[in-house]
Amino acid sequence: MKLQCDVELVNRHLPTFGLRGRGKGTRAVLSLGRPSDKTLPQSQAGAAHLIIHTLKDKTGSRYKLKENIEQFFTKFVEEGKATVRLKEPAVDVCLSKANSSNLKNFLSAVRLAHQGCAVETLPLLTLAPLKTSEVEKPKTKMVITSEKNYPLTKNFPYSLEHLQASYCRLTRIDMRILCLKKLKKLDLSHNHIKKLPATIGDLVNLQELNLNDNHLETFSEVLCSSTLQKSLQSLDLSQNKIKALPLQFCQLQELVYLKLDDNELISFPFKIGQLSNLRFLSAARNKLPFLPNDFKELSLEYLDLFGNAFEQPNLLVPNIHLTVPLTLLEISARAISDYRIPYAPHIIPFHLCRDLDTSKSCDCGKSCLSSFIQATVTMNLHYVAHTVVLVDNMGGTEAPILCYFCSLTCYSQFLDRSTKSNR
Repeated sequence: MKLQCDVELVNRHLPTFGLRGRGKGTRAVLSLGRPSDKTLPQSQAGAAHLIIHTLKDKTGSRYKLKENIEQFFTKFVEEGKATVRLKEPAVDVCLSKANSSNLKNFLSAVRLAHQGCAVETLPLLTLAPLKTSEVEKPKTKMVITSEKNYPLTKNFPYSLEHLQASYCRLTRIDMRILCLKKLKKLDLSHNHIKKLPATIGDLVNLQELNLNDNHLETFSEVLCSSTLQKSLQSLDLSQNKIKALPLQFCQLQELVYLKLDDNELISFPFKIGQLSNLRFLSAARNKLPFLPNDFKELSLEYLDLFGNAFEQPNLLVPNIHLTVPLTLLEISARAISDYRIPYAPHIIPFHLCRDLDTSKSCDCGKSCLSSFIQATVTMNLHYVAHTVVLVDNMGGTEAPILCYFCSLTCYSQFLDRSTKSNR
């Protein structure tokens, strides 16, 4: 039995000034073996030993196990960490950066060796120097760019932080990938993936996700409510078949880079302005007729909306949906939104929560639910972005934006301001 991990040996007879077990470990391979060295004492001959192989010592340092372990420390074994305290010599063998499953199995075998189980029942190895390739640092990056190179029988290294598996004809995301908890960058571009599993949200360290050129039609609401809220900074969904993103998409508030080119988008998320960290947005060659009112809240470095079917705005032909007098539901909903009163499905009915999530913001700053005036106006995209790719072949940088007004008064005041600014 072998175990790859980082190892630090701490001599308990030497002062450590409170830093015991906190130093930088050395990459090593641990194994259980039975030495046949005739120079060993009779009490140790044939007994199981713990052998630690490193690049500097490929033969390995040996430590007797039978009745020689004072204590096991396994509080953080799920994180790949443990400590074995030996009696003679008085050292602590501190293990870290190990596969948690392999570590548990290895510690079980060490415990049996300590208890004096028959050597025939233990997974012992012949003591021989290890090759350099066996004592290597954990692999953090793997790039696969063809179907023939995709591993079918071998697991991915648990230590991977960057994985690219492109042009592999994947129709779904491999469950083995979803177990790589250290992943920071996942590139599954140029495959045939149709649906994203909710368990992608379990990749707590994921910062970059590239799904360019797949067959996606949706982006799950569950993913928007997962731990990706706190980690995901870059998302590439270009060249798919996505028509709309869920309302909850704007909960991914760490997003800095978002690519949505060459989809079938007919709208942006209603509250897109909540993506306060977003700096790069590209949604070229979609089917966007207009931009949501919240789009004005963005602060971008780069914006590309080329090739969308933007409609010609007409401020003087509004859609009027006013209710006079306002219903009790409208009044209470406006109060909850304007005063930022917390709400949730366990407080009010679920359908009311969804209505509040889609409440409109009037030009005056107040909210409206189902009683409003809707009008489309023109906005220069330089208002929200430093660099703007031309919207069309005519050199324009303007796009229609959907505005809402909570009353005739607000709408009239907006018309007056627009008239004066155009003089």
